[in-house]
Amino acid sequence: MKFHTLLLFAICISIWSCKNSKKAETTIAGTEAKEFSTDTTKGIVSNIKITPIEHATTILEYDGKVLYIDPNGETKAFENQKKADLVLITDIHGDHMNIETLDSLDLSKAKMIVPAAVAEKLPANYTSQLMILNNGDSLNTKGITIEAIPMYNLREEALKFHSKGRGNGYVITLGDERVYVSGDTEDIPEMRALKNIDIALVCMNLPYTMTVESAASAVLEFKPIKVYPYHYRGTEGLSDVSKFKEIVNSGDPSIDVVQLDWYPNQ
Repeated sequence: MKFHTLLLFAICISIWSCKNSKKAETTIAGTEAKEFSTDTTKGIVSNIKITPIEHATTILEYDGKVLYIDPNGETKAFENQKKADLVLITDIHGDHMNIETLDSLDLSKAKMIVPAAVAEKLPANYTSQLMILNNGDSLNTKGITIEAIPMYNLREEALKFHSKGRGNGYVITLGDERVYVSGDTEDIPEMRALKNIDIALVCMNLPYTMTVESAASAVLEFKPIKVYPYHYRGTEGLSDVSKFKEIVNSGDPSIDVVQLDWYPNQ
């Protein structure tokens, strides 16, 4: 009888230990999964890689696709980058459309999304690659949807820089994420009316685009999940992106303001 009692006690202890061990494993696994899926900033996870090159020039990568935004600068800035599948150009100005830079890159497999004003200025050797997109239009290529958003100036003294209808901002849908690239613009109604933006690249430089206050005001209205201040060098130097972040987060702490270095040589 004593033997059976001891055996039963040993079995019970074994079962209890096994259950608690599995419970501990589940807790640990759950913690690891949570930590793995959590961003170090505000718990915001993105599958899009953003690489700043300089000023307006940016590279987006998603699911094996590579997008060059306004490629400009020396060839060495791109030498360690993957070849472009898509090139998006926002405007005719040299910091956005730079033919010398385009000619220096291997764009043989790339489609080029441009407004009509840009298409008119590009050499004929690019004609077969062009997909012209004007304000309000959209297209789908290589599994990526691209919408053209107006970009223009509002202030009377700045109207000469960017007229409405000439250039494009873009909303790019990559998987289930929507990325807004402002191009050269002020805080126009079309920007303020944007919906469901996950990532926004927003310009802020005078006298050509807008102040950090105007940029922050627009961001607080359309409420992207993440916003990256870019294109922030003006005639008086670099804009105060720290002030931009302060204004945005004072108005809405949930918006993640991320500062990358678009000016590595300054």
